[in-house]
Amino acid sequence: MTAFADRIQAWETEFLSGSATPSYPARRRVEEPDSPLRTPFQRDRDRIVHSKAFRRLKHKTQVFVNHEGDYYRTRLTHTLEATQITRSLARFLNLNEDLAEAIALVHYVGHPPFGHAGEKTLDAAMRAHGDSFDHNLHALRIVEGFEQKNVDFPGLNLTFEVRNGIVRHSKGRNDILPRDSSELAVTLEGQIVRIADIIAYVNHDIDDALRAGILRSEELPAAEIELLGPSGSARIDTLVRDIVARSAEAGDIVQSEEVGGAMLRLRKFMFDRVYLGEAARRESERVHRARGHAERPLGEAELFDKCRICLDAGHGRIAPERLFDRLKKLETLSAKDLTAVG
Repeated sequence: MTAFADRIQAWETEFLSGSATPSYPARRRVEEPDSPLRTPFQRDRDRIVHSKAFRRLKHKTQVFVNHEGDYYRTRLTHTLEATQITRSLARFLNLNEDLAEAIALVHYVGHPPFGHAGEKTLDAAMRAHGDSFDHNLHALRIVEGFEQKNVDFPGLNLTFEVRNGIVRHSKGRNDILPRDSSELAVTLEGQIVRIADIIAYVNHDIDDALRAGILRSEELPAAEIELLGPSGSARIDTLVRDIVARSAEAGDIVQSEEVGGAMLRLRKFMFDRVYLGEAARRESERVHRARGHAERPLGEAELFDKCRICLDAGHGRIAPERLFDRLKKLETLSAKDLTAVG
């Protein structure tokens, strides 16, 4: 144990909540010496930020495609907004901010291009061949296989707590914080990412939908807007304050019934009017062009060609051969992997 690690442990013992996740010891698939300058979760954060999968979020659609204007959110800008909310919650609740930040930064790397429509179409294409697509599990495959940090082992070798947060962050249309603990991250830091994700996307997607003319202000649910706030920043502030107050009382990550219920109803409104509405149906037409990549098994020559097209289409770049070599070494590789990385 280094002097740095001793200092961090002493600080965490004094200032973090008893429910916070300690930074030491690191639990990785392949054991590594601790850094003398960074905690294990800080190292995870840095590996994520420097990964190719994180950079690709820049070109992945949140709801609105890039050609409609660069004022609209992408998967990358959503990730940054969700991370800001996550860090605020972790700090207010005296949880491990480094762990929470790392999970928040990596939680979207498994999403395919073309937003919600892209994931829905890719899943449908794979189910036709007895397979399926889940962005949580795909994110785990990316950080454990596709990325290559060290020549001695595959993946980023992230800590167990971060990898667990990856596969437990998503909700779809289900409960935000389900009663079944098996559906939740094992750490409170992972659980706040789950709730910060929805706080971020519901509010910024309202902003984008208003800007795009898909929604008008007067169409937003009046009771929920009155309770949570008239603007995205006001609603985020209301939601964060509620979580902090209720969670501090409960010793767990919870929302009040009133505020949490309003957020659920606002999310349902967005699914009905935006995510599964006319805008999503228009986007689906673009997605069908990607579906051909997932229709059948590929030979090696064609696989390399698809790799080049899928990974770098539209950006004037050719996927490096070493990436293709890395893909071939994975235990299983289907065309959905090539389509999903974007």
